[in-house]
Amino acid sequence: MTLPVLLAQTTQTATNPAPIELPASLSWLEFLTKTFFLHNSLLQWTGLFGVLLVSFVAGKLVSMLLERHGKKVQEGQRLYVLALLFTSMSGPVKMIALAGGLYVAGQFMHLTYKDGNIDLQSLWDQCATTIAVLATAWYIFRLVDVIEFYLRRWTSRTETTLDDQLVPLLRKTLRVFVVIIAALFIAQNVFRWDIGALIAGLGVGGLAFALAAKDMLSNLFGSMTIFMDRPFTMGHFVRIQGHLGVIEEVGFRSTRVRTLDGHLVTIPNSVVANEPIENITRRPSIRRLLNVTVTYDTPPEKVQRGVDIIHEMLEARKDKLAVENPYRVYFSDFNAASLNIVVYYWFSVNDWWAFQEFNHEFNMELLRRYNEEGIEFAFPTQTLYVKQDSPFEASVRMGARDPSPGSEG
Repeated sequence: MTLPVLLAQTTQTATNPAPIELPASLSWLEFLTKTFFLHNSLLQWTGLFGVLLVSFVAGKLVSMLLERHGKKVQEGQRLYVLALLFTSMSGPVKMIALAGGLYVAGQFMHLTYKDGNIDLQSLWDQCATTIAVLATAWYIFRLVDVIEFYLRRWTSRTETTLDDQLVPLLRKTLRVFVVIIAALFIAQNVFRWDIGALIAGLGVGGLAFALAAKDMLSNLFGSMTIFMDRPFTMGHFVRIQGHLGVIEEVGFRSTRVRTLDGHLVTIPNSVVANEPIENITRRPSIRRLLNVTVTYDTPPEKVQRGVDIIHEMLEARKDKLAVENPYRVYFSDFNAASLNIVVYYWFSVNDWWAFQEFNHEFNMELLRRYNEEGIEFAFPTQTLYVKQDSPFEASVRMGARDPSPGSEG
């Protein structure tokens, strides 16, 4: 018995479950066309295998060409957006080739048989369409990088750095939006689900979720308030809820502040949006209030000389002081242990460490010139006065006895 006859005896046709007896002289072509498996001839199954193989190979080749060409364009540092378009397409093109192969195979495969409630032809078409939609969604998902590229170019031209933090948040939001739209499109147009009823059901569930996630939503709206009002930007030195430090990150839920002690403080955005924010970085100048105290035995002439010395020192440093706020020096008060000279000046540069360097140099010269003038700085002292009344008097009777009867005189 020949091989075609042996295989035909174990094969069922679409109409008769009994084995088919084929002549021994049956050719291979007739064997492939007249031998059926799952309602399709072996020739159809062979064609399906060939179409899928060609689809995989073609998709792989086109993907490699797009990836290689995109890298060449990117290495040449020209047409960066075009390079992103090529590299973004390199992955989805394989899925598109697979979807095309399934569609072509569906044209010659016999899929009209219905097993219960399952329509194989409809299921085949749904699979091909779903793969094509997923490939398109994947391509759009990767094209978000192009939008991010233009957003970063735009934010790099602004002085604030808070919008730089907004770019990755927008990128994540756009990608989530693409995924949701693709899922809804597949559900409605491929599987024919009732999206209206589904969204209505999600609305009721969303209300319950919103009540349970009230704090999360308040933080989300707080982050939107921060991005719109811009009370600070990345790297600003601020005080929020008593926490003094540098803004490190602003997210959807919280803001992170690095304190001067090195601690990382995470503050919910709902709190940040409702709390007073002291932005120290944005102050135009840094004010110093200095109290110079001298001893009470300092003559008035030397007190005046002490005021004049401070005037001379500040006048020599006018280029580093704020023009809109002139310095002030006064003999202001009689303290409990000193005479007080108050000094106000505003350092023009908004740099804390430069301000400290300026104060150091100013203090050293003030100390040296006061010592040269013989003006003594005061420090807390107390003088105790003891009042003397009349001399202390006391009479003491020595050897006194009880004058009772019987006692000796």
